[in-house]
Amino acid sequence: MARSNPPFMSGVPELLLLRLLDQSEMYGYELVRSIRSATGEAITLGEGVIYPVLHALERNGALRSRRKAVGGRTRVYYSLTAKGRKRLDELREDWHRIQGGVASALEAGGHA
Repeated sequence: MARSNPPFMSGVPELLLLRLLDQSEMYGYELVRSIRSATGEAITLGEGVIYPVLHALERNGALRSRRKAVGGRTRVYYSLTAKGRKRLDELREDWHRIQGGVASALEAGGHA
């Protein structure tokens, strides 16, 4: 049985969405599948997590959206803005700093 995402995942959906949208324009469910695939199924985020983050990023100017008719349906495609690329760079830098700090603490092996 797959485990749910742990509480320390706060902020990770934003980072992953921005990273994927930096590569190409995508619609919501495509992003859900892409996150699962890109993380080797280690992270599974549903539409109930993805859409609120997408909407907040769009309100903040990090994303833009456009409606596109596909196969008789209308899909909303999201793409990164310059502000979104800047936010991605900030989050990526924070992630590497935190990841390195946690790795150091886990590898320390002893008590402080």
